[in-house]
Order: sequence, then C-alpha cells, then structure tokens
Amino acid sequence: MILTYKGISVSYSVSGQGKTVTLLHGFLENSTMWKDTIPVLEKTHQVITIDLLGHGQTDCLSYVHTMDDFADAVNAVLIYLKVNKTTLIGHSLGGYVALAFAEKKPELINGLCLLNSTPFADSKDRITLRNRAIKVAKSNYKNLVSMSISNLFFEDNRLRFSKDIEAIKTEALKTPLQGYIATQEGMKIRKDSTSILEDLNCKKLIIVGKKDPILSKTDLQHLEKLDGIDITVLDGGHMSHIENKEEFLQRIMHFIELI
Repeated sequence: MILTYKGISVSYSVSGQGKTVTLLHGFLENSTMWKDTIPVLEKTHQVITIDLLGHGQTDCLSYVHTMDDFADAVNAVLIYLKVNKTTLIGHSLGGYVALAFAEKKPELINGLCLLNSTPFADSKDRITLRNRAIKVAKSNYKNLVSMSISNLFFEDNRLRFSKDIEAIKTEALKTPLQGYIATQEGMKIRKDSTSILEDLNCKKLIIVGKKDPILSKTDLQHLEKLDGIDITVLDGGHMSHIENKEEFLQRIMHFIELI
C-alpha cells in the first residue's frame, strides 16, 4: 500500500490482528527482509512494515535523509493507520530510526528491539568509511552494493547462505543511488541516543551478532553496561534474522508476548 507524504510515495503493509508491531528494515534493505518474520508475528499481532525513505518502493525525500526525516515518515504512516501504541523492531538503520522515533514519540512505544543495531553515534573511523563509500558509489555502485551485502555476514556463513545473499543483493540494488547517498549522509550525522534508549519507559531488547563486522568489541562491552535493557548475543554476523533465524524468531516472540 502507498501513502502520499510530503509529495512522495511511502510504501507500507499491514497484516494480522492484535497489538501492533512495526518492523523497520536496515540500510540497503526493504520490507522484503521480514518475509520469514511476518508469518510468525501476524498469528498473534498486527504487523506493519514500512519501506524507509529512499528504499524499496518509497521515494527519496532529499539529498540527506536524517534519522528525524525517517522517523517522521514512519510516524506519518502510523498516524494514517490510527496506531496509538506499537512495539518497534528495527534492524541496523531501522534501529537508528526507531530511536529517533522514540525521542519524538515515546508515548507511542510499547516496546523497542534493536536488531544488529546500537544507540551509539558513528565513530570517526566509521564516518571516514562512509565518506569513502559515497565516493565509490558514484562510480561503481553495483559492485559496492554487492561487496557490502556479502560483508554483513560472518565469513564462515557466506557459503551457507549464498542464496540468501544473492537475493538480498537483488533487493539492495533497487535502492537508487540518491537513496544510498542520502542515507549514508544521514547516518554520519546521527547523534548518540544512549540516554534516549535508557530513559525510554518500556521493555527493551537488543539482539546482536557475536561476529558482527559492524559491531566492535568496545561497542558490545558498552551495550552490556546499559541499564534496564536485555541483551541477546547470537553467533553470526550482522544478519541475525537469517544467520540465526530460529533463535531470532523465538527471542522476538518471547519479547512481544510479554508486552
């Protein structure tokens, strides 16, 4: 389904009945990443998926998509659907967006799960990598996307999940160059949201991969010190919903059933 928002099209889907769970995908992904998650959740809950700005079937809004921009578009969908309470589950970028939403609309959140995501701002090294990636994207976008997707998986899992990786690459290449750049620019300037996460008055869960190439050992140590937040560490890389699918689904169902 399509919602017109600020002159652009925002794609979303709704299925199931019950308390609402809103799923926010990661960078270079779209709502198709939840294809194995939706059938499980919709048995007991209303499930909303949203293609974030510049991804999937949602148009780009500007040259830079800030986390606030993403959050405002998510809020527009929830307002349209008359959702007054929801649990947010955000993968990677989707987690950053969920935290921006939590700062703006904490009263709407029943629960928050960061999947392979953190509340931390980019380090200087990460900003440098994003700047390099933007340069490469302008001249060799297809190869950059292909390499980026493969690198999200723990190296030992890449052959095992080769079909999944190829399918994700196909979806990733549907992200236009403008969407890629706008998102990288927005992630570079996002602020640290640790206090927002800790102060949020709801059930909170973080699921991370022990071998996540984006998560440093220091990041993991800092996550484990956060107050009032359950941490689940799974084997594998940045794609826990694929690399550890059964454990991920069990953990998510347990989480939302307690809300």
